Amino acid sequence: MPRVFILATVLMLSLAQTGFAASCRQALLLALDVSLSVDQRDFTLQRQGLSSALLNPAVQDAMLRGPDHMELAVFEWSGSFDQKLIVDWTVIDSPITLQQVALTLLGAEQETRSGRTALGAAMTHARDLLLDRNHCETLTLDVSGDGVNNSGHAPETVKGDLERVGIGVNALVIEASPDQQFEDEPSVGQLADYFHDNVITGPSAFVEVIIGFDAYQEAIQRKLLRELVPSMVHLPRPDQFLERDLVTVSRSWERLE
Repeated sequence: MPRVFILATVLMLSLAQTGFAASCRQALLLALDVSLSVDQRDFTLQRQGLSSALLNPAVQDAMLRGPDHMELAVFEWSGSFDQKLIVDWTVIDSPITLQQVALTLLGAEQETRSGRTALGAAMTHARDLLLDRNHCETLTLDVSGDGVNNSGHAPETVKGDLERVGIGVNALVIEASPDQQFEDEPSVGQLADYFHDNVITGPSAFVEVIIGFDAYQEAIQRKLLRELVPSMVHLPRPDQFLERDLVTVSRSWERLE
């Protein structure tokens, strides 16, 4: 085969890959806590709340603003070996696609849930899922949780791994009201501090806090709008070359002014 043809083919493939990479502005992964501290009522409120938020016109507008697209996936987590992908990676290209995602969320079978809260394991699982979307400009994990890690490896160690591969992490913390707290649970405010210190990372990372699941829909809607604004999405990525070690690559995060 002529050498010129081979070089031309390689160049065309490289340009195609670069063009594909530039077309995805953000991969957003939602991780929902379904450990047994989340009772059946709250489990339903969480799924229904997220589904309704995805159908909100302001959220849809933020997700569909172009020219580049975003990609979305959702998984539920509890114990160290209990992570279930309920919405696989989906290119968000129309309101109809978001309606389909919402219906998938509502119709997904409920898996066996653990009584443990393995936040570190959930973050590791999220890292692997997001690195599969490394063609996207920005990688974002949105994790919801109502308790501290009590199983498996510590989230603060995984947080460093996420920082090194350039994954931003935001959190939605569901605190228990004082009259519903168990003796060994963090008091109001302490759980938010725990997530702030051990979970979130990246430029403009934040913790959204609610008391109980009744306000979940409004909270996840606010959180999505905040994560999807251009200043949160269009972050510098110094590693725009075709091949790299996705696990060890280090991206230098620059704080937005």
